[in-house]
Amino acid sequence: MRPRAVLPLLLLTAVAAGCAQQPAPRADARAAGTESRLPPVVDRVPTRDPVVFLTYDDGAERDPRFVATIRDLRLPVTLFLTDRVAGPGYGHFARLRSVGAGLQNHTLDHTALRGLPYAGQRAEICGQQRKLHARFGVRPRLLRPPYGTHDLTTRRAAADCGVTAVTLWRATATGTGLRYTRAPHRLGPGDIISVTPDDADRAAVVTRTRRVLREVAAAGLRVGRLEDYL
Repeated sequence: MRPRAVLPLLLLTAVAAGCAQQPAPRADARAAGTESRLPPVVDRVPTRDPVVFLTYDDGAERDPRFVATIRDLRLPVTLFLTDRVAGPGYGHFARLRSVGAGLQNHTLDHTALRGLPYAGQRAEICGQQRKLHARFGVRPRLLRPPYGTHDLTTRRAAADCGVTAVTLWRATATGTGLRYTRAPHRLGPGDIISVTPDDADRAAVVTRTRRVLREVAAAGLRVGRLEDYL
C-alpha cells in the first residue's frame, strides 16, 4: 500500500467537494486562485485501498480500557481534541498518543464556527494549534469543526493556522449501528467514521468501537491511519 500516492487525487477531488458546500466565489482570477489554496472539506478519502478511518471528538474518551484497546489491536485512530473538554485530562491523551493515536484540532472551546467573524474563528483554531503543540509537540494538520458546521471563513482561518484539511465524517457510530450522512448507506473505501459516543453513553466507547470494527470487517475493509491519507 502506498498511501501518499493518492494525495494528488485527494486534493483535486476533495477541494471540489468542499467548494460545492460553500457560496459560489466571485468570478475573477484572484478569487479563484484563493479558493484553490484553501483546505478541502472532506468526509471521505478518494482511494481504492480497502480502508476506512476511525475518529473520535472532543476528548471525552477517558475510559482506561480504550487505551488498552488501541494498544492491543494496534488500532490507528485519530482524536480531534477540544481544549475545554480534554484539557483536564491531557495525561490520558498522552498515553493514547504513545500507543499510536493521532491528535488533531477540534477548537479551543467547541464553539460552532459557522457565522463567526474571521478573528473569532482564527482564535478558536489557532489557539488549539498552540495548545496541542505546547502539550504534545504536535502541529495538527486536520481540523474537525464542532458540530460539523463551517463556512468559507472557517477554511480561510484554518489555512492561516496551518490546517490542510477540514475533516468531517460520512458515517456516525450509534448504539445500534452506523448512521450515514448521505448515500450510499454502506461502508466503502475511504469513508471517515465518527465513533464518538453521545453524552449519555460516554462509558460505551470501547463497546461502540468494537461494534464498528465488526461492521468494518464484514464490509471487507480494514482501519487505516487517516494522517497517512490526508
